[in-house]
Amino acid sequence: MPYFVYILKSEIHGRYYYGFSEDLEIRLSFHNEGLVRSTKSGRPWKLHYFEEYSSKTDALKRENFFKTIAGYNWLKENGIT
Repeated sequence: MPYFVYILKSEIHGRYYYGFSEDLEIRLSFHNEGLVRSTKSGRPWKLHYFEEYSSKTDALKRENFFKTIAGYNWLKENGIT
């Protein structure tokens, strides 16, 4: 089963949201339907970037990395955010 680390971008505020999911399509619909408290005010959300992993552990590590200063810098250096 694949695991996804993803970055969403609010089409209203331009903010980014970093997340993890086993089903990216369903998770994105949850965000856009207002079913996720932390993203409800930023709707609509657009999938900005994602990576696929075969290991849940690796995907969670990558998500946590994106939420660090080093991860932020990596995303900037690679033109992702």
